[in-house]
Amino acid sequence: MNPPALTLPAFGDVLAAAARIAPHAHATPVLHARSMDALAGCEVRFKAEHLQRAGAFKFRGACNAVWSLRDDEAGRGVVTHSSGNHGAALALAARTRGIACHVVVPEGAVKSKLAAIEAYGATLHHCAPTIAAREAACAEVQRTTGAVLVHPYTDPRVIAGQGTATLELLNQCDGRLDALVVPVGGGGLASGTALVARTLAPDMRLFLAEPAGAAETAASLAAGRRVTDFVPDTICDGLRGTLGEPNFEMLDASGVEVLVVDDADTVAAMRLAWSRLKQLVEPSSAIALAAVLCNRERFAGMRVGVVLSGGNVDLDAVATLFAPLRA
Repeated sequence: MNPPALTLPAFGDVLAAAARIAPHAHATPVLHARSMDALAGCEVRFKAEHLQRAGAFKFRGACNAVWSLRDDEAGRGVVTHSSGNHGAALALAARTRGIACHVVVPEGAVKSKLAAIEAYGATLHHCAPTIAAREAACAEVQRTTGAVLVHPYTDPRVIAGQGTATLELLNQCDGRLDALVVPVGGGGLASGTALVARTLAPDMRLFLAEPAGAAETAASLAAGRRVTDFVPDTICDGLRGTLGEPNFEMLDASGVEVLVVDDADTVAAMRLAWSRLKQLVEPSSAIALAAVLCNRERFAGMRVGVVLSGGNVDLDAVATLFAPLRA
């Protein structure tokens, strides 16, 4: 028996998502610094999604999913698993609709992110730090509460919502970008970005920034199939998720290029964003800037968009991360 066909969003779903989330999500600014251009050897436009509600682009997809629900579905609440940003985003989106939210969180998640999830009103459910444990815990919450699952990156409503960031960016830049760089983990942002980019700017080059310690997207696209036997080892906690099946299908068909980045370069870019842009972004966000700085020859003379995906930094860890750079 053939497996069921994947449900993939279309460009029209992104347009519908943009209209649906408009009353709730921020239209984030595009930042530019000439000193950063000089360092990168190209003109860089930063889409400031770290200034989005809940501190990350994740609010776009979560908000679209929550407000897509029928009233009877919404009344049962929502559930997801998340190491931080998606959980906080879904909790806040649920609060905008006045419904319950349950978030399964793995052991070892960043404490500041867990605190944010709770502050937005969600109920936390702890589990072992594996994808299998997360999914099992979500299934149990669904069974006992009837809550609707909103997967962090495979849900087509989430993918369409994440695509609105690039839709907004291209409008803000009048479509004049030669290349666009976004981080990739589970693939929600990456696949939503690819959907919009290939529709509105088919000649624009699309790059995905991935940690060297969790480079399964690079391996998957090179192999032509999902490679999932990775044990992630990276400071980019938001990019440790396993690449989703629909996300792989969308990225594989989009001609994207993956740039693998070492954690040390990501931390250096994080500090540079702080000193030059005056913006504090998390490692999972700074990796997109690091990808540009480490591949100057690829971007020389281009007009490049970089999505700064999140700013939920564990402030207690910042001094530790930056300490080696002071030597």
